[in-house]
Amino acid sequence: MPILHGQLSSLNQLLITCLTTKRLSYLLITQIVLFLLINSSLIVNAKAAQEDSKKQTVPAIQLPTQYRENIKVNEYYVSEKLDGIRAYWDGHKLLSKQGNIFTAPDWFVAHFPTQAVDGELWIARQAFEQVSSIVRTRDSQNPDWQLVKFMIFDLPTSQYPFGERVAAMQKLVTTTDSAYFKLIPQQKIKDSAALFNLLDKVVNAGGEGLMLHHQDALYQHIRSRDLMKLKRFEDAEATVIGYLPGKGKYQGLLGALQVETEDGIRFKIGTGFSDKERKNPPPIGSVITYRYTGKTRHNIPRFASFMRIRAVY
Repeated sequence: MPILHGQLSSLNQLLITCLTTKRLSYLLITQIVLFLLINSSLIVNAKAAQEDSKKQTVPAIQLPTQYRENIKVNEYYVSEKLDGIRAYWDGHKLLSKQGNIFTAPDWFVAHFPTQAVDGELWIARQAFEQVSSIVRTRDSQNPDWQLVKFMIFDLPTSQYPFGERVAAMQKLVTTTDSAYFKLIPQQKIKDSAALFNLLDKVVNAGGEGLMLHHQDALYQHIRSRDLMKLKRFEDAEATVIGYLPGKGKYQGLLGALQVETEDGIRFKIGTGFSDKERKNPPPIGSVITYRYTGKTRHNIPRFASFMRIRAVY
C-alpha cells in the first residue's frame, strides 16, 4: 500500500537531516531515496487510476443526417426535434454523448428502467440555456431538476426495426412509474406537403424542426441515413478567432464575430446576439453554434446568425 503524504514529508525531512549531519551511510541514504521514489510513483499511479475510473465509455449513439428529398415520407415516423441536451441512460446512470455522467438527483432516475434508452433532457421550447444550466451542475440535490424531463426517442440495444421500437417505448413509458420519463410523440405523415405543413406549425410555435426515422431501420451506432433532421435553417459550428467593434447603437460593444470552420472557411457573424452577449462576447477560441441558409459559391454560409456557445458535456 502507498505511504501517506505525511509519511513522505517525514522521510524527506529525515533524508535532509542525514545529508546535513552525515549520520547515516550512503547505502542507507540510497535506500531511503529509492523508497521515496517508489512510493511517490505509487501515489501518482493511484491518483491516475482514480481519475481513469471517473471516465466513462463514450456511448455509441446514432446520429442523424440532413433531410433528403424524393423519399417516401409515409415510410417514416416523424417527431419534433427537441432543443435539449442529448442523454443516454445505460440502465444505471445518465451519460452525455461524450460519456460524462450527469449528476441527476436519485429521485429523478429512481424508477427508470434497467435497459438502455436514448433521449433528450428537455424542459420546453426555447429553453435550451435553462436546461443546459441545470444539467451541468454537479449538485445531486439540485431541486431545479424537477423542471426537466428525459424525453426518450430510441432503444439502442434493441434488435427490432424502429416501428416495433416505437411500440416498445410506448409500453415502457406506460409501465415506468416516473414523472420524468416521457416519450417524444411519433407520428406518420402521408406526404411531403403534410410534412412541411407540420414543420411550419412546429417552427411557428417556437420549435426547432423535425426528425424522420424510417420504420424498418435498425438502431445503428453511426451517423445513419435512415434518421434525418429537417429544419428551416441549417446549423453548424465554428471557432471564434476575433471580434469586430460595433457601430451606432452598438458603439463600444461587439459588432460581429470573426469565426473559422473546420474546413478553414473564415467569415463574420453579426446577428443573433443579445445585448448581454454583445457586452460579454464568446471568448476567443471558443466554439459556437450558428444557423444559416445555404452557402455561397465560395462555400461561405449565407445569413449566418449566432445561436449559442457550444456546450460540451
